[in-house]
Amino acid sequence: MFKELVVNYAEHEARVALLENGTIVELYIERRDETSITGNIYKGRIQRVLPGMQAAFVDIGLDQAAFLYVDDIIDQTTLEMAKHFEVENGSDPNDDSKDETKPNLPETKESHDVNIGELIKEGQHVLVQVAKSPIGSKGPRVTTHLSFPGRYIVLMPYVDHIGISRKIDNEVERDRLRELILSARKNKYGYILRTAAEGIDADRLEKELTFLTKTWEDVKMRNQAKSASALIYRDLSITFRAVRDLLTDDANKFIIDSEQEYEKVQGFLRKYMPDINFSVELYKDKEPIFDAYNLEADIERALKKRVWLKSGGYIIIEQTEALVAIDVNTGRYVGGHNFEETVLKTNLEALKEIAYQVRLRNIGGIIIIDFIDMKKELHKEKVMVKLAEEMKKDKSQINILPLSELGLAQVTRQRTRKNLKRMLNEPCFYCGGDGMLLSGKSICYKIHRDLLHEINDMMGNKFTVKVHPEIARLFHGEEKHLINSLEKQFKNPIAIYPDTNYHMEEYHIFETLIKQ
Repeated sequence: MFKELVVNYAEHEARVALLENGTIVELYIERRDETSITGNIYKGRIQRVLPGMQAAFVDIGLDQAAFLYVDDIIDQTTLEMAKHFEVENGSDPNDDSKDETKPNLPETKESHDVNIGELIKEGQHVLVQVAKSPIGSKGPRVTTHLSFPGRYIVLMPYVDHIGISRKIDNEVERDRLRELILSARKNKYGYILRTAAEGIDADRLEKELTFLTKTWEDVKMRNQAKSASALIYRDLSITFRAVRDLLTDDANKFIIDSEQEYEKVQGFLRKYMPDINFSVELYKDKEPIFDAYNLEADIERALKKRVWLKSGGYIIIEQTEALVAIDVNTGRYVGGHNFEETVLKTNLEALKEIAYQVRLRNIGGIIIIDFIDMKKELHKEKVMVKLAEEMKKDKSQINILPLSELGLAQVTRQRTRKNLKRMLNEPCFYCGGDGMLLSGKSICYKIHRDLLHEINDMMGNKFTVKVHPEIARLFHGEEKHLINSLEKQFKNPIAIYPDTNYHMEEYHIFETLIKQ
């Protein structure tokens, strides 16, 4: 598979697109005013302890307080905690440390047996790392279990554990890497050897191990020197995280349109990745780089609610705060044989697009997929097997449940940062984010009801109604009978005035007294 990273760098924003065989599959955006803080380390102050939730709020110097759960405080050495480290503590959702082997460690007291009040107190200072950036109204999630990802190694200073990426399946190589790290480490720190470490020599591994150890020593020194709440360590910018985490040994190309950033990347590569086997290029053409790669249209498509399939069918993606609902429809596709085959073909085509859109849009949390109803069990099984196969291309942690009795596929996907829609969109100023407005007729009927109510209590002998021009057009046209009937009942005129400054649903009723 031909992989390339396309980076568009501007003073206000950096965008990184990961392409596989020319198709954008992942997009990362970092803006100067809302930079991702995942991976940053802060010296925080415990604001409030919530025993009923086994959690605490931590002031780390941001607008929103951070959320610290009990499992992220206890220095566990259980198998479950090792898994937590490998899945959640990477500086980027693409950190493949989640794929490492699990250690056989002695069992200790489970986290749910410990009251959070026994571990931390309000006002206490604590060193925490951001595991999840703020999403919507939720503040960042933090952990006291720190990790420092490098190109080949992830250093975990609080865990005495050696892990190796599952993607390295050669047992001889796994044993070699384990021996290398055991002989190189000078402290009882934990390490995970990432996929890129396959084939690494002792010298390169030792250099990175020394660098990561020095980083941790610097963090400890800054922690002692600073008072809460303060930033202690800032993770790499999105460009360098892309180089470190997204480019693997089989990547082919890295291209960026900023000469200044290009030089920085070259320096970074010479220092930390001198043995790279992919090309790094500076884009110099006048046409914007994302236009040259036809990426802008794909990004716009990823913001649409309706996504058309090649067959003529389509999917609808509805995002809410807690979950995402995806509906599959045949649309214009009528098939060529029988209805069951048409349904199966549409579902198979849809699930491929769904897996792609989920990854590109970075949709996380609970995902409910409403496939077109299938009667045959064989077809249902085929769809679910294919769905699992397509979802495997995604590096985020995904769990797929069996098809429900209602024919719904239930999927959970690890959520670590804002999805594309939340990053690029904001609620509609006109509809308030509802996505719908009252119809013109509904507004007319509502005004009619209000006028009826006002007539009973009126003191004047004339009504003036100010409305949006479109509503005025309806009242003077097809809904004119509403005003006529009221005028007959009222025996006085009702004037409808359009106002271009009015919202579609906005109106005001004025009562005046005209001398006879």
